[in-house]
Amino acid sequence: MKPDNAIEVNNITKKFKVYLDKGHTLKERTLFRSRRKYEERNVLNGISFEVKKGEAIGLIGHNGCGKSTTLKLLTKIMYPDSGTIEMRGRISSLIELGAGFHPDMSGRDNIYTNASIFGLTKKEIDARLDDIIEFSELEEFIDNPVRTYSSGMYMRLAFSVAINVEADILLIDEILAVGDVSFQKKCFEKLREIKYSGTTIVIVSHSLQQIEQICDKSIWIENGHIRQIGEPKEIHLKYLKEMEEERQRLIHEAKKNSEADLDDRDSFCGKKVIRSGNGDVYFTNVSLFNKEGKFETVYSSHDFMKVRYDFINKAEIQEAVVSIRIYKDDNTHCYGTTSDIECGNIIELNDKKVLNIDFEDLCLLDGNYMIDADIKDKSGEIVYDSIHDMIRFDVVNEDGRTGICALKTSWKVE
Repeated sequence: MKPDNAIEVNNITKKFKVYLDKGHTLKERTLFRSRRKYEERNVLNGISFEVKKGEAIGLIGHNGCGKSTTLKLLTKIMYPDSGTIEMRGRISSLIELGAGFHPDMSGRDNIYTNASIFGLTKKEIDARLDDIIEFSELEEFIDNPVRTYSSGMYMRLAFSVAINVEADILLIDEILAVGDVSFQKKCFEKLREIKYSGTTIVIVSHSLQQIEQICDKSIWIENGHIRQIGEPKEIHLKYLKEMEEERQRLIHEAKKNSEADLDDRDSFCGKKVIRSGNGDVYFTNVSLFNKEGKFETVYSSHDFMKVRYDFINKAEIQEAVVSIRIYKDDNTHCYGTTSDIECGNIIELNDKKVLNIDFEDLCLLDGNYMIDADIKDKSGEIVYDSIHDMIRFDVVNEDGRTGICALKTSWKVE
């Protein structure tokens, strides 16, 4: 193992048995054991990478690509079928919510149990106990059984233990998606502090912005292979572009089959969404275009962005109000408006099939954003169609400004 490396992964493979004919009862599984057919699926196909001491790495890729399996192999929850993994130093991990917690034990007792799993002695845990409880903000509940805790409280306690182990390597899998926004921000501030102290971090997250804030490199895993390793923003732009191309392909296939299928209330453009409405008027597609009229999902602050909605007026509704809302991927509400606010009147649908909304000056800073929209009657009481997280886009800003909005200012010293 190289002296400046904390982790070395060499040509590891992992496959699982997927049973095709499972029995639903113990009797069926016992009597028809020979009929339990399965196929072997390769999850990882010879991946290799290195992580230097003090480096933070993010693993990205679509669901089922092998990100979480890689992390579980690093924690030794499971072992590779072939290849080697070498790690140097004490390891702390946040892989599954509440792993290592006993539901009937109090939060305080579980701190001792969980921390001892990470290799701390009772004396070391005693010295860190107050810091763990204080960070978790669970002082009032720390002596209650953890089975009475919410998932957010579980996460607070698990994270507080893991970061106070003072490990050399910290492994995290999506667990920060649980809990309230303020505590998530607190966790990320702590992660930055841990990183600057020299701890090696490997994190799996679907939030590319979170990875960009913490990590030095991203590893893009695709179908069990490493597609690319490099600087997070560069890798993420390529990843998002390819994901959007795939989304557009699915949209095209859906259009060929039929008009938008409103019987599937959770589907839009080939993906599962939160959707409601009576379907008298409904969205069939949404696309984003730059100033040149080219499809684009990555913008810079103050760029031009066109949002195009395709819809079908099944009930021949004459007038409607359209709303649009923009959120960050942590559900922070950034902007919202309606057609009657912007245009001063109700949109006349008649035989129209397309609505364009132009953002002349996209006043947003770095981040991953999502768009919601709905169509209602002019009274606002009848919802024709309402979709959450219709499409996502990224804003890249490298001039050092922070926050959400890129406000135009004028500075003058007198």
